[in-house]
Amino acid sequence: MSFNSLGLTKTLLQGVEAMGYGEPTPIQLRAIPPGLEGRDVIASAQTGTGKTAAFALPALQKLGKHGNLRCLILEPTRELAMQVETSLRGLGRFTDLRVASVFGGVGYGAQRSALRDGLDILVATPGRLEDHLRQGTVRLNDISILVLDEVDRMLDVGFLPPMKRIIAKCPADRQTLFFSATLPPEIAQLAAWASRNPVRVEIGAPRSVVDTVKHGVYITDHSRKFGMLLALLNASDFQSALVFSRTKHGADRIARRLRDNNHSVAVLHANRSQNQRIEALEGFKSGKYGIMVATDIAARGIDIAGVSHVINYDIPQHPEDYVHRIGRTGRALRTGDAFTLVGRDEMKKLAAIERFIGRKIDRCQLEGVNVPIHGEEAAPRKPKIEPRLDGRGHVRRRGGRRFARR
Repeated sequence: MSFNSLGLTKTLLQGVEAMGYGEPTPIQLRAIPPGLEGRDVIASAQTGTGKTAAFALPALQKLGKHGNLRCLILEPTRELAMQVETSLRGLGRFTDLRVASVFGGVGYGAQRSALRDGLDILVATPGRLEDHLRQGTVRLNDISILVLDEVDRMLDVGFLPPMKRIIAKCPADRQTLFFSATLPPEIAQLAAWASRNPVRVEIGAPRSVVDTVKHGVYITDHSRKFGMLLALLNASDFQSALVFSRTKHGADRIARRLRDNNHSVAVLHANRSQNQRIEALEGFKSGKYGIMVATDIAARGIDIAGVSHVINYDIPQHPEDYVHRIGRTGRALRTGDAFTLVGRDEMKKLAAIERFIGRKIDRCQLEGVNVPIHGEEAAPRKPKIEPRLDGRGHVRRRGGRRFARR
């Protein structure tokens, strides 16, 4: 099937074509028709399957022409809010509908101006939206379409209470479009409370990796990880690579060492300012930076087309994060490669990931790189250094201080 067969208007089909979309993905095929009919939808699909267009196109078509604020889209992060706003502007470029986003980390001035000038669609993070509601700069009385996107991520970052308060302020006779990568019990309860007689759409197993991603692991010592990262980058014909670090300081350190090896690198984590985040994302998307080093802030929902390689420098703490991380490549039916560097002491975490996805991940080796394929044996210990004693049996310390040996 094509987008022409889904019942979209000519102006939206022009927007779809201008965005470079080809055939609709499975989540779009199954979620767009009931969305156009005005039905509530609860949809779960693997990351990277095209969920944004699955709710954006029905919302744009049902709104039709410019009027008052009638559509609210909640997102868990500022990056996702900006990304969804960009997608809406692209898909609706041949309409007169107005869209803007509000999120924390920036001033209120430009957001107040956009709200005052009049919007049809507002994309918002829950915390900043509640600030505007308290200030009286936005009202939700006329909301006819409510979209809850990446709900599992909103649950992770503690947005469930404000999300419930915001939903309660919207009219009861609205249409609710509910999208999440997974549907654990807490989210299923929220979906049942927020929706009415919904159409349920589930694409793919939530524990599986998309078929278009080839993924494998390299088992090595922690001291050799950076050398392995360089070897992988040199051996692969990557167009753009996303490297995941467990910590913010680790991401900065990896980026600094990559720059020292003549790579163009962007960094994305929670300690970066909003302007720095925007510059990193835009630079990575445009090709200014060939590599982006990020923490799990980029693991869910950030849609960066053309990421050819994902490399987990640090193995994810939680098995489900493995699926989200490597889902940053192979998006929208494209192909991609994902590799994970596993330390000798991380074999239990690797086994937990394999149990979660229900399959053994291929063990890989690079020819000419001296890296052990098996990591069960312990790393050699450093030789024990005996303390130096003075003539009276005291341990020598820096600065002339002495402590009696027990």
